[in-house]
Amino acid sequence: MSLSSSTRTPAPNARGTGRPAGGGTNRLPNSRERRPALAALAVILILLGAAGSALIALNSGNREGYVAISADKLPPGHKLVEKDLSNGDLAGATDALIKWSDRSKYLGQYTTTWLYQDQYLTPKNLSPDAPTPSGGAQVGVVLDAGRAPSDGLGVGDVVQVVRVPTANQDSVGPATLVSAAVVTASAGGVVAEKGSTVNTLNVSILVPTGKATAVAAAAASKTLVLVKLNPATKPDVPRTNGDG
Repeated sequence: MSLSSSTRTPAPNARGTGRPAGGGTNRLPNSRERRPALAALAVILILLGAAGSALIALNSGNREGYVAISADKLPPGHKLVEKDLSNGDLAGATDALIKWSDRSKYLGQYTTTWLYQDQYLTPKNLSPDAPTPSGGAQVGVVLDAGRAPSDGLGVGDVVQVVRVPTANQDSVGPATLVSAAVVTASAGGVVAEKGSTVNTLNVSILVPTGKATAVAAAAASKTLVLVKLNPATKPDVPRTNGDG
């Protein structure tokens, strides 16, 4: 007994019900499948935005006022005044800068270098001692009684520097060496204080560079006299540059 079977050829447009050999189908996720991913991304963006806002708020809360320059520029040797300064806000590591609340401690000090608008100040930019300005020289003078006012001379006083003849130079008249010099340092006095035997006045005066040699020579020969002038007298060499 034999069995026979017939072979049927599938129709050309027939679709198989099984998976193709070698792999499954490739397709893009539908909108329902994408929703969880989009929601997670939105949450991440919200958290990042919140963190950024918190950081900005934190930094804003830590901002302090610091001293900056309001003038276009300030030269070395400039005496610092209120109008030279402006208040600038900064946050972060600013320990080296001068706080706006401390600015009064530095008014009246002198710049040690060129400073420019919006530049923040540090204590190193300033000095309580005025530098010797360009064109000037400081000369030390020791004076005995009769060669300076009995009430002494103080820093900032303006004096006329006069050379007088010695006892054997009667034919030589006095000569003005410097019309107006500024006293930059002073110690002692021509009149001894109570309990002291010091009766000499030691001062430093700011004179034009070209006259420093003559002033020093007269000081060494004890032929120098300092005459105190009106405080409003303009010195030959200004103590500072610019305003102040």
